[in-house]
Amino acid sequence: MKITLLGTGDVVGTPKVGCSCPVCAAAVAGGWSRLRTSLLVEGEGGHILIDTSPDLRQQLLNACSPRIDAVVWTHGHYDHYSGYGDFYRIQSPPTVYGAPCVVEYCASFFDFLKFERSPVEPYTPFDLFGITITLFEVNHPPAFACGLLIENSDVCIGYTADTKAELPAASLALLDGVDLLIVDAIVPPDIHIDKHMNYREAAQLARRCGAKDWRAVHISHLMPPDLPHLGRDMETFIF
Repeated sequence: MKITLLGTGDVVGTPKVGCSCPVCAAAVAGGWSRLRTSLLVEGEGGHILIDTSPDLRQQLLNACSPRIDAVVWTHGHYDHYSGYGDFYRIQSPPTVYGAPCVVEYCASFFDFLKFERSPVEPYTPFDLFGITITLFEVNHPPAFACGLLIENSDVCIGYTADTKAELPAASLALLDGVDLLIVDAIVPPDIHIDKHMNYREAAQLARRCGAKDWRAVHISHLMPPDLPHLGRDMETFIF
């Protein structure tokens, strides 16, 4: 199994439009960026895209234009689903999986595309290309949002999506001992945002779960690039 962080930024990405803060200035000067967060999962003969960000076109080009065979939506915030329209006239739009209310809401914006919708109840595993995926509830009020457990015979990966630190007990149980935790960490440890985790809270969650390794994603432009465990666009994990 291969996991690629196609994007690691928050809703506005880095550099932020019109911003001259030290991080944004360094990104412009250094020619690097954080596209909006999404993951590419490669299994046995298939590519699974976790969320379809507004930067999807650029992300697929960066990944050498793989054919996407399935999409999983975590929740109905535009930075996590709005890029699905980029499949128009590119390939047959892939089947979309997600919690029933998430699939219904997000799919309503793409009436110009014909695609299969496959709603899945949280905590009910389903299999795609030799990979088992289990949606689990997270805490991102007021939206209903899910994270994912991604497993094959050799490895277990957790992805928390957008969430506060307080997760349901059933979700924490799924994340126990994961090999890699990909976790929302939007701001530095001295800032608190009610709907998300800061860097300290993300690190604490990784320790609480006993994760063997972890990466922060959904990172805002306030986060300096030299913190340990920050995800990087196009960072790849092969298991």
